[in-house]
Order: sequence, then structure tokens, then C-alpha cells
Amino acid sequence: MILTVDIGNTNVKFGVFDKQNNLVDSFRLSASAGMTSDEYGHNLKSILSYNNTSYDFEVAIISSVNPNLNYTIEHMVNYYCKVKPLIAGSGLKTGLNIKYDNPRELGSDRVMSCVGAYYNYGGPFILIDFGTATTFNAVDEKGNFLGGAISFGLKSTAEALSSAAAKLPNIDLVKPDKAIGRNTIAGMQSGIINGFIGSVEYLVAAIKNEMQKDVKVIATGGFSEVISNNSKVVDIVDRTLTLKGLNRVYQLNYKL
Repeated sequence: MILTVDIGNTNVKFGVFDKQNNLVDSFRLSASAGMTSDEYGHNLKSILSYNNTSYDFEVAIISSVNPNLNYTIEHMVNYYCKVKPLIAGSGLKTGLNIKYDNPRELGSDRVMSCVGAYYNYGGPFILIDFGTATTFNAVDEKGNFLGGAISFGLKSTAEALSSAAAKLPNIDLVKPDKAIGRNTIAGMQSGIINGFIGSVEYLVAAIKNEMQKDVKVIATGGFSEVISNNSKVVDIVDRTLTLKGLNRVYQLNYKL
């Protein structure tokens, strides 16, 4: 079995793949620098036990955009899963041709998500990752990663607004029935979510125009359903793309 781990700024996502490359289990834990490798290990074992599963991992591969957790998670995988993890980074085959000015600036999560999207759905596409930040990634039919855009995440936008204005509360990120809010919470929900949807639709249209073709739009990340359920711009939602990309990268570089 292959263990894939995506260390993000908000969550650490885990995926388990069998030898036929099927994703047989996935779950997430909070990304907390205060947690020890033992705490992560016990949480991992508890979730697997709760799911009535027990895996003998032969390999593990990790992608990270949160360096503060790298040693903790690597040590946890090494000790509790009995494998030395491979770290996704430069030098590994991905199946993509990165057309970034400086490929080292590109987050491994963006690369892995695009690998997962290209391998499972083919190009060309625009991949939008609705995570702590919102990233737009353009990949053509030949697997060239052309670049993209980076913006605030939906949750970080709401938190920034409530923290900057003392009288504005924290809110649930659900779309209100009407654009005209009749109270503060409804007004914030309308402004944040409808404004966010508008910016997504504008950027998708602009990227499509620059790519000069009608491409599929794929969404991933924690808030992908919030946008896809309220906008017709998204064609496919797949919240496991980074894990699938990690598994694919392992297959391209090593064989069990």
C-alpha cells in the first residue's frame, strides 16, 4: 500500500492507495505546529482503527507547503508506518512541463494537484484549488503548466474582514438567498461569497481568453463545493487531486 500525505497550511491530508492505484482511504488532520509526531501517529492509528482498516505501508510520499510540520510528519511516517517517506520536490518526474519563470517558486501542492488532474481528466484545463489561498492553474493539452493566479482563500477573506473591523462578527460561509442582506451577517455572506464567485468567474474567463480555447474547469480544495454549487463555471469537482497526483508521481519515479 502507498501512503500519500499533503501537508497544507490548514490541514494535513492523508490518502491510501492500493497496488491497482485505487484510493481506498482518505482523511485529514489539523495542521498544528503544537502537535507532536506521537500525537499525529496516534491520531492516524485511531482513524484507521475506527475505519476498521489496518495497512502495511510499503512506501510513502509527502508534499508540503508548511515547512514547520515537515520534520514532525516525516518522523511520524517513519516511526508509525515503518517507511522512509519520499519528499515531492524538484528532480522528480511529474509528467508535466513546468513553464514557470522559476519552477522552484511553484508550490508542490499546485504541481501535485495538476498532475492528478492531468492524469485523471486530461488537458487542457484550469484547476482552481480553494484552500487557505485560492490558486488558478492553467495546463494545456500537452501537459504544459502555463502558470496561473494566486488570491485570498474564502475563509481567510472572512477572517481578515472580521478581524479588521471590530464590529463585524465571524460568520458561517454559506451563500445567502438574496444579494441584498437585511442584517450584518447576511450582508457579509453576500459580499464575501458572491464577490468571491464573481472574481472566480472573471479570472476563469480571462484565463480561457489567454489560452484561446474552451477548456474544462476543475475544482479542488475545502471550499470547492461552495463555489461549484453556486456557479456554472466549474465542470468537475475532485477534492482528492493532490493525493492522486502524489500517487502518480510515485508511479512515474518508482515501482513497487
